[in-house]
Amino acid sequence: MTTTRVLLTGAAGFIGSHVHTALTDAGHDVVAVDALLPSAHGTDSKEPEDVRQVDVRDLPTLTKLLRGVDVVCHQAAVVGAGVNASDAPAYASHNDLGTATLLAAMHETGCQRLVMASSMVVYGDGRYRNRRGEFVEPAARRAEELAAGIFDTTDPATGESLDWELVEEDSPLRPRSLYAASKVAQENYAFAWSLATRGSVTALRYHNVYGDHMPRDTPYSGVAAMFRSCLEAGEPPRIFEDGRQMRDFVHVRDVAAANVVAIDAALPGFSAFNVCSGQPITIGEVATTLAREYGGPAPVVTGEYRPGDVRHIVASPRLAGEKLGFRAQIPPESGIAAFAHAPLRSSTPAGPPNV
Repeated sequence: MTTTRVLLTGAAGFIGSHVHTALTDAGHDVVAVDALLPSAHGTDSKEPEDVRQVDVRDLPTLTKLLRGVDVVCHQAAVVGAGVNASDAPAYASHNDLGTATLLAAMHETGCQRLVMASSMVVYGDGRYRNRRGEFVEPAARRAEELAAGIFDTTDPATGESLDWELVEEDSPLRPRSLYAASKVAQENYAFAWSLATRGSVTALRYHNVYGDHMPRDTPYSGVAAMFRSCLEAGEPPRIFEDGRQMRDFVHVRDVAAANVVAIDAALPGFSAFNVCSGQPITIGEVATTLAREYGGPAPVVTGEYRPGDVRHIVASPRLAGEKLGFRAQIPPESGIAAFAHAPLRSSTPAGPPNV
């Protein structure tokens, strides 16, 4: 078997470190890089022995590293929904400019294959049907309704509640956060690059990723880590809205496996795939499972809300199964139960992302 040389960005991160292990175990030759930003790794972070400290906005360094590389696996990004609008320059700089710089370096060196981390957030809100079975774009949730505890999405024509459906990859992209806007931009840059260079791009739209070595509670963490952090502090997990929001939680080991499959598949042109478990679960069920397995206090439904949050976003795994041959192996029920005692990342992120 011919060894594939892979440049892996974001290799020291939560997902990137698992991808690094999976690629190495699969026999690939990995060139691992990470910017080691204090916002993600803390001020006391040290460069892992097998990871070079490289910022993906550094074109000369990337160009040198890409010599002889067969495929880039791009995991580097500033993540999270963004705490406030002042985070916008950091998302645009690290995610959008970083991806554009990486694509330019690939073009200069003749590297024609990219597997990139995208996200479910590109879709914005989920997919809905009305009572007649018709697909409907829901009305925007209004602040006064949210404040009154009315959380369900409604049909703008009738005001009736809508039923959620699985989101397919050809669904419209309607970002609702700074992070989401940056992920859409990354996909657009990669698509344009693939047309201009005839290169191959596989965008993996991760859904709610959780698992070992997830960062502890920060404003940029995933909800599963926030719940775990509450339990470790002896406090009940705090559930926003009514806890009935539907999501798809996918284990980080399955996400890493999807990257290996995508690299081996080498699909032509631009493709995007949902990376998900295919087994919807409510936020309330996640919190309840973690509290039960951890042995901590029961969750509290607070009714709090964030205006930019979406009600339901649940993915279809069909296309990834058909085109990539990827199917998640860890069901949320057992994976989340195990996450109650999984090791979390110990370093404390140092504030918001810097530009």
